[in-house]
Amino acid sequence: MIPTLYWQDDVVMILDQRKLPARTTFIACRDMKRVIYCIKTLAVRGAPAIGVAAAMGLVLAAKAVKLKDPAKWAERFRAQAEVMRAARPTAVNLGWAVDRMLALVAGAPEDPAERLALLRRESEMMLAEDVAINRAMGRHGAKLVPKRATILTHCNAGSLATGGYGTALGVVRAAAEAGKQIKVIADETRPLLQGARLTAWEMVDEGIPVAVAVDGAVGALMSKGLVDLCVVGADRIAANGDVANKIGTFNVALQARRHGVPFYVAAPLSTVDMDTPSGDLIPIEERDPAEVLAFAGSRAAPGAEALNPAFDVTPNDLVSAIITEVGVLRPPFNRSLAAAKAQSLT
Repeated sequence: MIPTLYWQDDVVMILDQRKLPARTTFIACRDMKRVIYCIKTLAVRGAPAIGVAAAMGLVLAAKAVKLKDPAKWAERFRAQAEVMRAARPTAVNLGWAVDRMLALVAGAPEDPAERLALLRRESEMMLAEDVAINRAMGRHGAKLVPKRATILTHCNAGSLATGGYGTALGVVRAAAEAGKQIKVIADETRPLLQGARLTAWEMVDEGIPVAVAVDGAVGALMSKGLVDLCVVGADRIAANGDVANKIGTFNVALQARRHGVPFYVAAPLSTVDMDTPSGDLIPIEERDPAEVLAFAGSRAAPGAEALNPAFDVTPNDLVSAIITEVGVLRPPFNRSLAAAKAQSLT
């Protein structure tokens, strides 16, 4: 697996996912502004990967604050942290990572070198933890996969969306590693084609059979019995189990319910936002209309406007189970999620 992001000396290297699969290039980030650029432009995407990128970006921000007075330094750093928090509003892992770094600063050493080293180690720890969490999630999720199965995914929730291994595709990988005969149907995922460009690329690289389908074919494929289960990722999960994920996920869940196909969400507990009671309160990012008004050299009729929400919310009653690093959580999600979050804090 090609790394999504990593430290190279004092530079954050971020894989430019906009160029995949045609080119494998990395963006060298020497300041927080460049990391935010990568987050906003989807050079790095996926809630877990965004969280790790945010932590690394804040290390660069900490290094750039030259104030000697510890109190003034902390005040400037907190201001920079809020700029990072605003980079993408829907992915809760971004705010989670910011809060984790801010908590460190509250008790950080006064010596600038020691303080910076502490933040750097924390960002490296978050990257390593993410890979370990994804592997644990994959082991739990693989138990839900029959010995022979076709899994439908939406967007990309693989190693590219995380520090490594993946959430939804982590389940696919773990099932294949367990000797199960797996096939994947990857929704192309309009308008930016993360399924066609990224999920298909990861699966081909892993040697796992994959077919790309247009988003609108989901119902037809399920009606023909071609899908055994759906596994998707999440950018934020509300306390009641409502799931915000890439636009089109809601449609997949509706079709899955209509055709009796299990619909699973794979996400780390850091993606669960217990401070948000329901999906109605999750902020949904509206992206550039140009992403919708032009495609493959063709443009919409002049004068047409665009609606381009980046995410939708799948109601919890359409979710069969949520796969996490501590196990498979079942409805009622307000209870199972609260219990799992409490367990993670002990």
